Amino acid sequence: MGDRAIRTDRLRAALGALALPLALLLLVVLPGQAQAWGFYAHRQTASIAEANISPAARAEIRRLLRAEKLLGTPKCPLATLQDASVWADCIRGEGWRWGYTAPWHYRTTPICEAYNPRANCANGNCVTAQIERAHRVLSDRSLPDPVRLEALAFLVHFAGDIHMPLHSGDKDDRGGNDRVTDYGIIPELNLHWIWDGPLAERAISDPADPVARRYAPAERAELGGGTAADWGRESWQIARDFIYPTAFHTEDVCSGDLPKKTALTQEDIVAGVPIARRRVVQAGIRIAELLESALGPKS
Repeated sequence: MGDRAIRTDRLRAALGALALPLALLLLVVLPGQAQAWGFYAHRQTASIAEANISPAARAEIRRLLRAEKLLGTPKCPLATLQDASVWADCIRGEGWRWGYTAPWHYRTTPICEAYNPRANCANGNCVTAQIERAHRVLSDRSLPDPVRLEALAFLVHFAGDIHMPLHSGDKDDRGGNDRVTDYGIIPELNLHWIWDGPLAERAISDPADPVARRYAPAERAELGGGTAADWGRESWQIARDFIYPTAFHTEDVCSGDLPKKTALTQEDIVAGVPIARRRVVQAGIRIAELLESALGPKS
């Protein structure tokens, strides 16, 4: 074999070795193609919830899901609880019909002000109010199945959203959306997307330690409980005490304006992984509690 042929073979081998890392890189840098809280982590919260509810609640969910076609959203499947966890994001693709639901996914409080669970929620147009509304509708067995199924989908999704810290805390930047942020070697994402996407996905993707499983009673007691307002406060505190100080490498994020661009080091990312993982698991356990109280056997 000639030198040129050897060099060609080596080049082909090198390109082949790079194919998977390049493909994974593309998944991270193209948010529209790979979502975590928008897709993967939401579906994981649903799987956690499903594993931690009673057979009676699971059966009632299956029964309600039979009303899928009556919602008239053929482009947004609603055949499983995992589908329900992302349905509220999917329908936003039809803004002419569902645009009014956009404010329901968040309720931000500036991290440099006191947390106020009643602010930024005019007429119930915020995530905390919609979790409460959806739970009440789902619990009312006198209502038609399609109405309760829609409430189920909203409930599962919004209870996930409120556990993502940047849906609750921000610093005049739309929950980090306006902060250009490098993610390790990946340039120019934004802070919100990083916590919505690659960081959350990294946190829950260890096959040796899956998040979707049946949790012991002691684990559920430690991870669960509280109200939507409590969960929003937790998220706001994480944004205030960890996300912004870590992203901008300062303990004093409230003394002035922050730069429009920053970077997360590998050390920053590693420090954030257990926080992101805990929020996903908490969301799943708390969704299970909401579903059980609405759909489980009545004492």
